[in-house]
Amino acid sequence: MSKYEEIYEVAADNYGIVTRDEAARMGVSDKELSRFTSDGRLTRIGRGVYRIKHHVPGNLDPYAESVALAGPGAYLYGESVLAMFALCPTNPAKMYIGTPRRIRRKLPEGMKVVQRKGAKDVTEYEGIPSQTVVAAISSCVGKIMPDRLQEAVWEARRQGLLGKDEAEKLDREVSI
Repeated sequence: MSKYEEIYEVAADNYGIVTRDEAARMGVSDKELSRFTSDGRLTRIGRGVYRIKHHVPGNLDPYAESVALAGPGAYLYGESVLAMFALCPTNPAKMYIGTPRRIRRKLPEGMKVVQRKGAKDVTEYEGIPSQTVVAAISSCVGKIMPDRLQEAVWEARRQGLLGKDEAEKLDREVSI
């Protein structure tokens, strides 16, 4: 299997995205990444983040891309978790990312980074590191209108993202 085929295998399972660190673990050098980019097989979307050319975009791609651009340990946060599941109307121009460390790299306009050390409310949905739905809804109290958050709670329950007890507790929390 060629090195590009190895990259393709990893990227195909990750929304078409491969990072420089993942490629290095496969034995792909920076020079080879540069060659794959210059011959059009990869597109550089940010520092150390690449997308394979033959990727068919899906509706979760912006979320996976944002997390990859923020770097290791990053995850979707707050409103972006609600937006990913279409739980309630949110601002599509902003992408909220949580991270345990400071990010010095330049990120695309609209990405908002929230630094949170030692966060224990992180999981993975659809292969994308994310704050849990419970924690995301709680973190939006005071930022999103209470009636919209209540809609989000019951939509999350309908989608099977929350249990009955969690939904009832959250409903009381967001209606305050």
